[in-house]
Amino acid sequence: MATSKPTPIVSRVCEDGTLVEALYDVLKSSTSLAIRTPDGRVSIEASHTLQNGERLVAYSPGNNLLSTGCVLLPASLGDFEDKGDLVRDVQAFLHRYVDLSPVFEEIAAHYVLLTWVHDAFSELGYLRFRGDYGTGKTRALLAVGSVCYKPFFASGASTVSPIFHVLDAIGGTLVLDEADLRFSDATADLTKILNNGTVKGLPVLRTMSNRHRELNPHAFRVFGPKLLGMRQSFADKALESRFLTEETGNRPLRSDIPIHLPVTLHDEARALRNRLLAWRFHARYTAGPDPSRLVSGVEPRRNQTALALLSIIDDPTVRERIASELVGEEARVLNERASSVEATMLRALQGALEASSDPVTIADATRRFNASQAEGEGPVSNKWAGWFIRTKLRLRTQRLRGVYVVPRSETRAITTLAARFGVAHATDVGDVTAVGFAREARSYAQGA
Repeated sequence: MATSKPTPIVSRVCEDGTLVEALYDVLKSSTSLAIRTPDGRVSIEASHTLQNGERLVAYSPGNNLLSTGCVLLPASLGDFEDKGDLVRDVQAFLHRYVDLSPVFEEIAAHYVLLTWVHDAFSELGYLRFRGDYGTGKTRALLAVGSVCYKPFFASGASTVSPIFHVLDAIGGTLVLDEADLRFSDATADLTKILNNGTVKGLPVLRTMSNRHRELNPHAFRVFGPKLLGMRQSFADKALESRFLTEETGNRPLRSDIPIHLPVTLHDEARALRNRLLAWRFHARYTAGPDPSRLVSGVEPRRNQTALALLSIIDDPTVRERIASELVGEEARVLNERASSVEATMLRALQGALEASSDPVTIADATRRFNASQAEGEGPVSNKWAGWFIRTKLRLRTQRLRGVYVVPRSETRAITTLAARFGVAHATDVGDVTAVGFAREARSYAQGA
């Protein structure tokens, strides 16, 4: 029996496999539903009734999110014939309005397609445009975001509460400009959205109360693709590893890029969204992760971030170019880690392990660490070294014959940590071997 009160939606994947997507025709100021049934039939309807009696309708055309362009939807169901043609048309659209590096232009075009089937994957990465003001970050967000799936445009200066509510109710692609603004609690909440939004099934719990003022925590779903514009990087290295980043402003702007976005961009974006919806109906139940496209020589987190994107790229040459970018980024991160305090201490521990078959004394590790410090850096104490080894490296220490040591049973853990920090092998305190790994990674990237 149908419910008397309809349920407004923007999209729904029904239990029987039916796909329901809202359409918004800005010229006619009207909304409707595009429906694809499991047997492949497609229709445009005013409503759709589920087997349990729930009646789905599209959001009202007067809804502020739609009428202001804060959330963009297809206007109709377009035609889909060939995925390769669709990718090329999306890339050509981006090329007309945004100055991106050739490889990142390919990444962005395929990421657009990924957003339209992102719910077929359980893990996603994000796209980021990073650079100073006036380098094209906002232009890139507007152009790329305009052809993504249900893009929701917001700013880091926005109140965070509506971002949680819109993502939970509508989903889609969060397009966030000025994402690195520093403002205490709001910054922390945005970071929660970014940290939890890469993995399906990790909602953010927020304290809410009902009309009786009873505590009623709500789980906000934040999973989905995201585009960010930033000036700096996040301090959280784990969060940093979730991004595929384009550095803006590193080269002269192409002369054919329009200074002001023409009205044609909106018309072209709308037409592409119509075609991309047809592609979603075609590909939603065949898309999924392909483990054979994991990139060798890249740490699991980076592979985890990129696998969904690589899985929808059919052209092996494009996949190789993107894999080269990943390997190059891995080399950069390893070089950065190799100069960290953790890497310096690990080289000291490895040097001590190779110099003797006895356990490594904290005093010996401290001496080797101080010997490898850069000029101008003061020596550390045995007490500080012991604290650093236990709390930062999480290695076990014990008291043996009146002195503190790192037992040789920790050798395997030290070797694993050393590889993670780009210190694959050390025969002396000053031997930095991440360079070798980086050289190998760069060689792979050039060969690909």
